[in-house]
Amino acid sequence: MEERRKSKRTVMESKIVIKRLDSDDNKEVLINIIDVSKSGIGFECEEALTIGDVYESFLTIWTQEIIHAFIQIVRIELSSGGYVYGATFIGMPEIDSARIEVYQTVHDR
Repeated sequence: MEERRKSKRTVMESKIVIKRLDSDDNKEVLINIIDVSKSGIGFECEEALTIGDVYESFLTIWTQEIIHAFIQIVRIELSSGGYVYGATFIGMPEIDSARIEVYQTVHDR
């Protein structure tokens, strides 16, 4: 399969809480991050999410800071423990994407 990612992905041990924006349901879903880049995130989740839907997310990074971002689901794969998703960040401030790049630089040394 051809690699289509625009930015380098890095493994990050963290969790994220996401909430669907176009629903009155305020259910929060915990996910496990597989990898992250300045443009998107890969994660595992037991919940069924829908391609194209936008979610509000609160990503806890390695410094224990929380990045508030919106993600849009762009890929879904079925796995033994649930689903594996790919999502892009929507309108993430440059300062937050720079934090992810710093992590990648330090992590890859």
